Amino acid sequence: MGTPKFNPEAVTKIIRERRSMFPAQFKENDPVNESIIEEILENANWAPTHKLTQPWRFIVYTGAGLKTFGDYQAELYKLRAEKNGTPFLEGTYQKFKENPSKASHMIALLLKRTEGSGIPVMEEISAVAMAVQNMYLTACAHGLACYWGTGGPTFWAEAREDFGLEGEDMLMGFFYVAKPATDQWPAGRRELIAEKVSWVRE
Repeated sequence: MGTPKFNPEAVTKIIRERRSMFPAQFKENDPVNESIIEEILENANWAPTHKLTQPWRFIVYTGAGLKTFGDYQAELYKLRAEKNGTPFLEGTYQKFKENPSKASHMIALLLKRTEGSGIPVMEEISAVAMAVQNMYLTACAHGLACYWGTGGPTFWAEAREDFGLEGEDMLMGFFYVAKPATDQWPAGRRELIAEKVSWVRE
């Protein structure tokens, strides 16, 4: 098999025009074709991974599953507030409850450690993050609205067992996918790369 031929201009375009879009920008009640979701997940599976540990795992919520998750995280938020004596905000509760159902699909992002692999945790986190970048690029290539969020149960210890996490396993947030409610693609901005790079030439 020879060297694959890529289109550098197309690669550059999708990388630079990838954007996050949030629930307020989602077109509700218009599901994304599941074959596209499967393509997003398949492309995630091709992220770089040291020693092929492939630490990414995904749980896909759609249809009534989105309401199930929304109810779950809202009630867990309420329970944590009562248990920890922290302020309970009705607006936050409703946001936790309602936002998942605004998406077509929501994908929980899990890092599962391979026992005895010897791979540093940072490398496994990086592998999952690269898998998510593949998801981002694929979703945006299909003109979909998407974002990676780390709110809700992501850092709640009480949620670990619910997601089957043990030891150094991690919940790394949630990837939301929907059709956009507008044809106005968000603009992006970055500071100049020259301000972030040092060169050593000798």
